[in-house]
Amino acid sequence: MSRRPWLLFAVLALVLAAAPFVVYPIFLMKLLCFALFALAFNLLLGYGGLLSFGHAAYFGLASYVAAHAAKNWGLTPELAIAAGALAAGGLGAAFGAIAIRRQGIYFSMITLALAQMVYFTSVQWTGFTGGDDGIQNVPRGRLLGLLPLDNDVVLYTFLCAVFLGCFALIVRIVNSPFGQVLEAIRDNEPRAISLGYRVNRYKLALFTMSAVLAGVAGGLKAIVFQVASLTDVHWSTSGEVVLMTLVGGMGTLTGPIVGATVMVAIESYLSVLGGWITVLQGAIFAACVLAFREGIVGYLAKLQVFRRFRQDG
Repeated sequence: MSRRPWLLFAVLALVLAAAPFVVYPIFLMKLLCFALFALAFNLLLGYGGLLSFGHAAYFGLASYVAAHAAKNWGLTPELAIAAGALAAGGLGAAFGAIAIRRQGIYFSMITLALAQMVYFTSVQWTGFTGGDDGIQNVPRGRLLGLLPLDNDVVLYTFLCAVFLGCFALIVRIVNSPFGQVLEAIRDNEPRAISLGYRVNRYKLALFTMSAVLAGVAGGLKAIVFQVASLTDVHWSTSGEVVLMTLVGGMGTLTGPIVGATVMVAIESYLSVLGGWITVLQGAIFAACVLAFREGIVGYLAKLQVFRRFRQDG
């Protein structure tokens, strides 16, 4: 493996350690939850070439399960998040087995339809989800039964540890032989089939992994902000994570993080615009598609390549 991703990991860890001294901690925690969600989605789209319009189903289901487990079952936060991730992974495996039978726009529309089933189930199953009210006042509890997550320093440290652990896992997946096969399937599926790879198994494994990581993000969000709501499973949340990935740069390790930073910053610091935020997000998306399709990170990397080329010339 190249040392570059792990150097990036070290830099990211240092940035997260210093960030609370210059940025509002609540903003950072929201950013980390959605950055992890975007990383999970990018694993599916950027490295597998599978565009899902229904990833909020796994994020939202894990949020509900983690919140319910912490509030009604009395589980510690790490077990509640693990329960949410397992539920998301199970749902991802079931939905993935159905969706991977089709390709392209048909795959995307199937994921959207399945996610809408989850949304309407959440609306009707008020005994578990709380309906329009959601699950509120979720206790943060004590990590491992010892460390109180009501302490913001402990909570942020825990969130950073989980985020960095998931980021390291994604780096390992992408740079493994499994990841190389996924890129081969993304670039030329018929050729991968001709080489003897069972592409549907790889796609299903990738879909499930992405759902589990999205579930971790959803579970963290429920514990950190002490609420799980219908917004978590709504189609607009699926749209936001697509936007984050494309704006930052799909198929890159840092693109989803940059994209999540841009979108969360707009929602947090420009909330006075009200409904105009959606218009602004749409304008940013249009600009990315028209001006730099590689996203922010991809575009900057491209500029760096051109600079080196000119220097060498």
